[in-house]
Amino acid sequence: MTNKQLIAVHGAPHGHWVGDGFPVRSLFSYDRFGAERISPFLLLDHAGPWHFEPADKPRGVGSHPHRGFETVTFVSKGEVAHRDSSGGGGTIGPGEVQWMTAGAGIIHEEFHSEAFTQQGGDMEMVQLWINLPARDKSTPPAYQTLTQDRIPVVNLGDDIGTLRVVAGQYQQATGPARTFTPINAWQLDLVQDAETELVLPEGHTSLIVVQQGTVLVQGQDIARASDLIELSRDGQGVTLSANNAARLVVLTGEPIDEPVVGYGPFVMNSEEEIRESFEAFQQGRFGALAVEKA
Repeated sequence: MTNKQLIAVHGAPHGHWVGDGFPVRSLFSYDRFGAERISPFLLLDHAGPWHFEPADKPRGVGSHPHRGFETVTFVSKGEVAHRDSSGGGGTIGPGEVQWMTAGAGIIHEEFHSEAFTQQGGDMEMVQLWINLPARDKSTPPAYQTLTQDRIPVVNLGDDIGTLRVVAGQYQQATGPARTFTPINAWQLDLVQDAETELVLPEGHTSLIVVQQGTVLVQGQDIARASDLIELSRDGQGVTLSANNAARLVVLTGEPIDEPVVGYGPFVMNSEEEIRESFEAFQQGRFGALAVEKA
């Protein structure tokens, strides 16, 4: 088996707030790295960890649109409540994932849950944007709630750690997420001094996010919390050695060889489609959030 080449370990940029509930650092984005380089992925925000004091009003992001891609939210600490115009929604907590397909157009909101708002506490999550191929950009919007009991856990042996398969496959375990193109999304936990070799698909864009801890990659370079590890598409093997307890998100995906034109919450294939997306949103064709009962 040929190892993947370590292209770079990218440090985290300065952070910013999304709404008043999510202090994030954008570890990669298609406008920063180039769409072809990270395809089929578009963006990844690492939110927190951040401590919130108890409050009377939920913090978060109010109603806003998306079109042409998917958002995937992995919660490590705290609770996030989601509602969207497809009728999807719910509250997810530690170890759970929400997978929203914006497709032809959706409106949604994300806030801290009522319980978390009242109690306060630590919040940490990762949100990933995944592109849709042109043939699926007009797919009906949808929402998947991936609770802990649905996500298979692979024991790596010798008590060195575990790997949770959210999407794709690892060994004999298959993740519950429905995807439009071949994608793997794994959550990896390693104990201190553990070393493991993962087998990633040949030809896939391969990115690893360090959420916490410090790891040595391919015996070459150190990656720390909120660093992004970029690997080559060629090859399969990657060796990770944990200097201390580490949590990582491993992402691989088959590249989509199509133009990417994005503007704010819309990611399409041409400027004309972006203009049409704004018109569709302004004309109310994305639907609306249901009115909450008092």
